[in-house]
Amino acid sequence: MRAFLEHLAVERQVAAATQNQALNALVFLYRHVLEQPLGEIGEFSRARRPRRLPVVLSHEEVMGV
Repeated sequence: MRAFLEHLAVERQVAAATQNQALNALVFLYRHVLEQPLGEIGEFSRARRPRRLPVVLSHEEVMGV
Protein backbone atom coordinates (compact mmCIF):
# COMPACT_ATOMS: atom_id res chain seq x y z
CA MET A 1 0.00 0.00 0.00
CA ARG A 2 2.80 2.37 0.87
CA ALA A 3 4.43 1.75 -2.52
CA PHE A 4 1.13 2.39 -4.32
CA LEU A 5 0.48 5.66 -2.48
CA GLU A 6 4.06 6.78 -3.10
CA HIS A 7 3.72 5.84 -6.78
CA LEU A 8 0.66 8.08 -7.04
CA ALA A 9 2.52 11.07 -5.60
CA VAL A 10 5.94 10.66 -7.18
CA GLU A 11 5.47 8.98 -10.55
CA ARG A 12 1.88 9.82 -11.47
CA GLN A 13 2.06 13.28 -9.83
CA VAL A 14 -1.60 13.20 -8.84
CA ALA A 15 -3.25 15.95 -6.82
CA ALA A 16 -3.18 15.71 -3.05
CA ALA A 17 -6.94 15.14 -3.01
CA THR A 18 -6.55 12.13 -5.34
CA GLN A 19 -3.92 10.54 -3.13
CA ASN A 20 -6.07 11.18 -0.04
CA GLN A 21 -9.06 9.59 -1.77
CA ALA A 22 -7.00 6.49 -2.58
CA LEU A 23 -5.84 6.26 1.03
CA ASN A 24 -9.40 6.63 2.34
CA ALA A 25 -10.61 3.96 -0.10
CA LEU A 26 -8.00 1.53 1.20
CA VAL A 27 -8.97 2.27 4.81
CA PHE A 28 -12.65 1.68 3.94
CA LEU A 29 -11.83 -1.56 2.10
CA TYR A 30 -9.97 -3.03 5.05
CA ARG A 31 -12.34 -1.78 7.74
CA HIS A 32 -15.75 -2.48 6.18
CA VAL A 33 -15.28 -5.03 3.39
CA LEU A 34 -12.42 -7.25 4.50
CA GLU A 35 -13.07 -6.62 8.21
CA GLN A 36 -9.36 -6.84 8.94
CA PRO A 37 -7.08 -4.38 10.66
CA LEU A 38 -5.16 -2.28 8.19
CA GLY A 39 -2.01 -2.20 10.26
CA GLU A 40 0.75 0.35 10.02
CA ILE A 41 1.22 1.77 6.53
CA GLY A 42 4.41 3.61 7.39
CA GLU A 43 5.88 6.75 5.89
CA PHE A 44 5.26 7.60 2.24
CA SER A 45 5.62 10.67 0.06
CA ARG A 46 2.55 12.85 0.19
CA ALA A 47 1.31 14.74 -2.84
CA ARG A 48 1.73 18.44 -2.27
CA ARG A 49 -1.03 20.96 -2.53
CA PRO A 50 0.04 23.88 -4.70
CA ARG A 51 0.46 27.21 -2.95
CA ARG A 52 -1.95 29.71 -4.38
CA LEU A 53 -2.03 33.41 -3.85
CA PRO A 54 -5.52 34.81 -3.47
CA VAL A 55 -6.69 37.02 -6.30
CA VAL A 56 -8.23 40.12 -4.79
CA LEU A 57 -8.50 42.23 -7.91
CA SER A 58 -7.81 41.37 -11.53
CA HIS A 59 -5.29 43.38 -13.51
CA GLU A 60 -8.08 45.24 -15.29
CA GLU A 61 -9.78 46.13 -12.00
CA VAL A 62 -6.52 47.49 -10.59
CA MET A 63 -5.99 49.60 -13.70
CA GLY A 64 -9.55 50.94 -13.33
CA VAL A 65 -8.86 52.10 -9.79
